[in-house]
Amino acid sequence: MIVLRSLLFAMIFYPGSLSAALSSPIAALFGRPALIRHAIRWTRFHHWCARVLLRIDTRVEGEMPTGPVLIAAKHEAMYETLELVRLLNGPAVVLKQELADLPFWGWAARRYGCVPVDRAGSAAALRRMTADAKAHAATGRQVVIYPEGTRVPPGESPPLRPGFAGLYRTLGLPVVPVALDSGTLLPRGRFLKRPGVVTIRFGAPVPPGLPRREAEARVHEAINQLNGAAL
Repeated sequence: MIVLRSLLFAMIFYPGSLSAALSSPIAALFGRPALIRHAIRWTRFHHWCARVLLRIDTRVEGEMPTGPVLIAAKHEAMYETLELVRLLNGPAVVLKQELADLPFWGWAARRYGCVPVDRAGSAAALRRMTADAKAHAATGRQVVIYPEGTRVPPGESPPLRPGFAGLYRTLGLPVVPVALDSGTLLPRGRFLKRPGVVTIRFGAPVPPGLPRREAEARVHEAINQLNGAAL
């Protein structure tokens, strides 16, 4: 059944996603709010496919934030990149430059409000990232970053990348850490997905203005609460 469900998911979700991407220029003609609504509909479609076809559902723990905050989330699978957009109703999202450079999809992502970042971490790239994120936060949108930089297998907890500290200092917003365990059901690079429940836990906000090391330590500990790694 796992093989069959994974095949059905691939046969339905990916063609549907292609349709959503191809229709995004039409939504963009009506402005960014319309494109955000279009993106949220796509994430709801993903949630339906995961819940009905894969038998994977989401359990939310903690209090979801309202108003402009910096969301710092663990990253184990593609699953949370879409679920957080759905749950948070269309936040701006920091994503790697390679995705923003993809033909067509990258254009739509930038129009939506994604913030590209060069993972090489050059000073100029970090300045562009923080300026873009600050502009989105100024409109009242939440900003999501995956501070460890990439998807990691369950049990691993690499150090935070420099981009987090730059955003924390520049935005001057509370940070809401998000722990999750999606990698146990949707392991990176695996076609087969196991049924179950993905927990997404919103932690207590970390206030702005803390020393860099303290802020990073508190966020790193909080996003790895469901990790199972020895921190």
